[in-house]
Amino acid sequence: MPPKKRSSGTPQKKELKGNTKSGSPDSSENAVLSPERHKDKESEFVSLSEELQATNPICDHAWRIWEREIRSMDKCSSIYECLITQTHQWGACLFIAGMELDGISLTFTQFLKVVGLSVKQFISLVRKMDVNVDTISPKVNTALKRLENKYNVTLALYQRFVNDLTVPCMFLSRRTELWESSWTMFLLAKGTFLQMEDDLVIAFQLLLCVLEFFTKRFTPSLLQSPYKSAVSSSTLSPPTRTSRRNQGKAKPRPPEMDVQLLETLCKESDCSVDEVKNVYQTTFCAFLDSVGLSGLQGLPPTLSKQYEELYHKNKDFDARLFLVDDETLSPNKTEVSKVEMTPRKNLSGDDVAIPVPQTPIRAAMNSIQQLRVDLTSASDQPSSNLLVYYKNCTVDPTEEIRKRVEELGQVFIKRFAQAVGQHCEGLGRKRFNLGAQLYYKVMESMLKSEEKRLSVQNFSKLLNNAAFHTSLLACALEVVMATYVGFGRSSGASDSVETDLCFPWILDVFRLPAFDFYKVIESFIKAEPTLKHDMMKHLEQCEHVIMESLAWKADSPLFDLLKQSREEGPGEQAEPPATLNQPLHHNHTAADLYLSPVRPSRQPPATEAEPPTPGTKALRSNSLSLFYKKLYRMAYLRLKTLFSHLLTSHPELEPIIWTLLQHTLQNEYELMRDRHLDQLIMSAMYAICKVKNVDLRFKTIVTAYKEMPNTNQETFKRVLIREGQYDSIIVFYNLVFMQKLKTNILQYSSPRPPPLSPIPRIPCSPYKNSPLRVPGSNNVYVSPLKSSRMSPVVMTPRSRILISIGESFGSADKFQKINEMVSSTDWSLKRSLGGGSAPKPLKRLRFDMDGQDEADGSKSSGESTLIQKLAEMSKFPTTSTEYQPKNLKKHII
Repeated sequence: MPPKKRSSGTPQKKELKGNTKSGSPDSSENAVLSPERHKDKESEFVSLSEELQATNPICDHAWRIWEREIRSMDKCSSIYECLITQTHQWGACLFIAGMELDGISLTFTQFLKVVGLSVKQFISLVRKMDVNVDTISPKVNTALKRLENKYNVTLALYQRFVNDLTVPCMFLSRRTELWESSWTMFLLAKGTFLQMEDDLVIAFQLLLCVLEFFTKRFTPSLLQSPYKSAVSSSTLSPPTRTSRRNQGKAKPRPPEMDVQLLETLCKESDCSVDEVKNVYQTTFCAFLDSVGLSGLQGLPPTLSKQYEELYHKNKDFDARLFLVDDETLSPNKTEVSKVEMTPRKNLSGDDVAIPVPQTPIRAAMNSIQQLRVDLTSASDQPSSNLLVYYKNCTVDPTEEIRKRVEELGQVFIKRFAQAVGQHCEGLGRKRFNLGAQLYYKVMESMLKSEEKRLSVQNFSKLLNNAAFHTSLLACALEVVMATYVGFGRSSGASDSVETDLCFPWILDVFRLPAFDFYKVIESFIKAEPTLKHDMMKHLEQCEHVIMESLAWKADSPLFDLLKQSREEGPGEQAEPPATLNQPLHHNHTAADLYLSPVRPSRQPPATEAEPPTPGTKALRSNSLSLFYKKLYRMAYLRLKTLFSHLLTSHPELEPIIWTLLQHTLQNEYELMRDRHLDQLIMSAMYAICKVKNVDLRFKTIVTAYKEMPNTNQETFKRVLIREGQYDSIIVFYNLVFMQKLKTNILQYSSPRPPPLSPIPRIPCSPYKNSPLRVPGSNNVYVSPLKSSRMSPVVMTPRSRILISIGESFGSADKFQKINEMVSSTDWSLKRSLGGGSAPKPLKRLRFDMDGQDEADGSKSSGESTLIQKLAEMSKFPTTSTEYQPKNLKKHII
């Protein structure tokens, strides 16, 4: 039986019993809180610490967080924040301290019961309290993200369990025992055999197995159509008293799967029958055997005790409480509306199509089904056309390709099972086979395009290039994995569920450099016409992640190309600034990029090259040139977005900041090694504002940065200072960025500053070739304006949008809704781009020491001591062998 519904106050005394031992390395005397040691703290705080079974070190650490970070926070501004009490904040401080010191004894649900908040409320509170760069450590943030992801997935599964699968579709009456037993069995199976519990698709497939297990144990008269007819003649009847008495003596039989019933469940859920059967035969059967239910004829006994043990072991939230609508698991109203319930069937008898809401599970199933349909005619082996291309090569690549795919397949399946859970090799094999189908399909399309472009059929160099094949296969598998995980289906990154299988997981599996993977993305998209818009966006986002950080890993081949470019002499640059205002033509193929050598020749890339003519000047690497063209344009767009939030009253600074950033990327690219592009953007913006005597604090920059899409707090909280040492972005600015570029930065304060770099011409994305659906509508789409008759300078956000309305749209009130949606979209664009006031800085971001506003100790006086600071800078060494954190903030422009 699941726990009874409790109030949000103190949990029952029995539930609070837990392991009082702390995971911290402190002595045993610290395992239990000693109130007499905490007389310097408020008594209510100490009482709460006792109730939460905090240790002495946790209590001390939480109080320091409270005094240093939270007590001085401004009064709340929203209605929700006003509901947050001091006790709630104390609880959050104790949670943060307990996670950092590995000393939390209670489960998450027990913790929430004491504090009096739901999962959503508590996670939101902890994140709102992150007013300092070090309030929430990466360790705590990771734990919060894991809890939130698992909660979101479990909530979606429970809502589907309640509304789509059991009532009213299957059982004519809700039997409490069945209701509780089936959900508890699912939770136990998921928690025991799925290592990665936030994988929505596999968990849903496992839920279908559990429902099959229970459904076939009921007589058809208790079932609704289509399940009534689906239950086969071999349906197991409920056990008699004699059978239950003899059950323990009988030899367990292997679990029997009712194929017809399982197929019906899969059909009703738009789920792959083959994959669910695989989950049943491997994961679910192994689970039944582990709990002694193999061969069971009747309804199983409750598994609540086993789940109780698992729940306490993981210190998790108690997902059984969904059954009693417990307040700790109550979603926000927005979450309820987002995960809409499937509508009841039309009871009027009219043949009217009722639109089905896109719940997370249904969206995932639809995308997977569409991928399978697109690959219906494809094979996981080379087609006859591909074999002809192989045979036309000077060196036949057939055997090498076959061997490589086989070896990479074994690696993929092994790593998939390690990430997802034991007994999941079969699922990994099925996903790899889908990837192989897409790999061969796209390869054939690429070769046909190259044949048409070059009028040749011998692609020996390309087809014998291992990096090309590994990248192409990795890209195909990324499409498959992203389809299953659910990336790209929502416009907001916060709506997607992240798992261990998300990009760049595939790069690690294949030990593939991100720079090599980047080379295939654009050609892959062009070669696969059935690729959906959301997947194009996902691959484009992968490309952005590569350009902003992954390609700059210390061992990346990008640095070899840059070094070679530098050795060519000052005239040879990765991409000359003069080309920035030229159009970016997206006509580079995979052959151009993978066959572009360090010292490229002038010969056509896909044919057998001859030695270059003596005395001929070598061309720049196509792959490096295109990479830098895209990098510059992406960097400028990111800078412009951040600039529009902060410095619209100083438009003259934008080209200066861009010039400094472009110079850094071109000439000081070592600053990007193991770092992130946004770290250089924020540093360049701060440096130029200091030079130009514009009051812009780093904390204000970070505040605005946090509000930008697709950003991560680790970008400004954990920046590489030197090998093995990380600190905040202000420390990076002081010790690395400013020291390396101070001479160049100083030039912008002189009467004769360096020439400005051209502003990159921003082309339309090659991946945005279809209109975007307006969120919240079924047939309202927004497309980029294709005509260039109007100057982009004079166009407003409204005039840049075209509205496409489908046929038979409906009544006039729907047009009114369109106007409202477009108006709200237009307003958000105006707010972000129209020059609104700069965002309010974080209350007390710890870029300062001893209460100072900035790292250099300056106040917001409007007067700058720039000249004196520049003079003092010459006294500081360019690099330092050791430093003390308290002195880091003193030498700064």
